[in-house]
Amino acid sequence: MGTTTLISVEEYLRTSYSDGDREYIDGRVVERNLGTLPHAHWQTRFVVFLANNYKAIWAAVEVRVQVKPTRFRVPDVTCVLGPQPEGNILYEPPFLVIEVLSPDDRAEEVQEKIDDYLAFGVGYVWVANPRTRRGYVYTVEGMREAKDGVLRTADPEIALSLNEVV
Repeated sequence: MGTTTLISVEEYLRTSYSDGDREYIDGRVVERNLGTLPHAHWQTRFVVFLANNYKAIWAAVEVRVQVKPTRFRVPDVTCVLGPQPEGNILYEPPFLVIEVLSPDDRAEEVQEKIDDYLAFGVGYVWVANPRTRRGYVYTVEGMREAKDGVLRTADPEIALSLNEVV
């Protein structure tokens, strides 16, 4: 059985990773699954669509979000109501985060991320699967599949057809 070296929050925040950012979970630095062309394509298309069609939000890829004192998540896409926040890390809940599934993602790990986001106060979590072209909307009230292929939020209303991303 392997051992895990725990590091402090301060050390995590001082470290940059040349091959993509990492998440920080209770002292452990956790690699994120990314790097496939479909993942990158969907991530980019989400941000472009949101930036072009919803001027009241700021959207970006791979922003560190401190969801608990010892947990930092890095959503594939983060959306904040209003202009670009100041600083390098989000300490307030975003309005919407989007996770684009990668082939190596495990259901248990994705669900833990969703739970962290919702417990932190994120209003909406969208999970999109490029392989199946299906999407899911999570809120504190539960999860629903976007059977019509449209991911939605309310207040403000955002509607994004997965056909816009493909």
